[in-house]
Amino acid sequence: MSDTYSTNPRTLGRGICIITGASKGFGRALACEVTHLLDPGSVLLLVARSGTLLQELKEELQSFTDQQQLTVHCVAADLSTREGVNETVRMAKHEAVNDIDHVLLINNAGSLGAISRFESLSDLERVDSYLSFNISSALVLTAGILKTFPCRPGLRWSVVNISSAFALQALPSWALYCTAKAARKMMFSVLAEEEPNVKVLNYSPGPLDTDMQEEIQRLTGISHHLFPCQESAAKLMKLLLDNDFSSGAHHDFFEV
Repeated sequence: MSDTYSTNPRTLGRGICIITGASKGFGRALACEVTHLLDPGSVLLLVARSGTLLQELKEELQSFTDQQQLTVHCVAADLSTREGVNETVRMAKHEAVNDIDHVLLINNAGSLGAISRFESLSDLERVDSYLSFNISSALVLTAGILKTFPCRPGLRWSVVNISSAFALQALPSWALYCTAKAARKMMFSVLAEEEPNVKVLNYSPGPLDTDMQEEIQRLTGISHHLFPCQESAAKLMKLLLDNDFSSGAHHDFFEV
């Protein structure tokens, strides 16, 4: 666990931070990093399918955080379903308070999908299911949170889309993954154009030491030099703290 910014006087303010896909990997690292940066009275909402892993993370965070300073809630929800998205929005509404000064939503949840030739992607239901989880759920969740916390003077609004270099670059046999990442980048870029009071960041975290990378290596036999999730999470936090990126911009791990 990194405490890179624990002594940094800059903070993300008194806010509510919602992280999807928070139970492991990059999402878990983000939760550990952001905990140090929220002011007293803040709320951290951790969202993932596994309630057990979320509870373990909550206990870990509370072991080094004053529980009166930060309230941590777990939302065991499947964001591929309407019920999962609605439950996440409901929990955010339950935690809505008037004296926060920052809403931070990090759309991290996503999946790899089939790595296969284009001609093999002929099952409409499977393709729809993948795109629903990786694109539609992020759109509907973000819209729901925006309605829950309307923009107002004194309220900072930040939306982070965890992206990929493959949002910008086509790769053979990766049609589903590249399509989802490109669509999400454009979707959140539209949000940046539409809502000038919402600061939007598309962040590509780089090749990380995660279960997804293990699956990629197993399926393709290709291995990369992998970076610790905490290192990339710290770079994302630096971008948010500096807050000097253009809304809708796409930043890569290697550029920060």
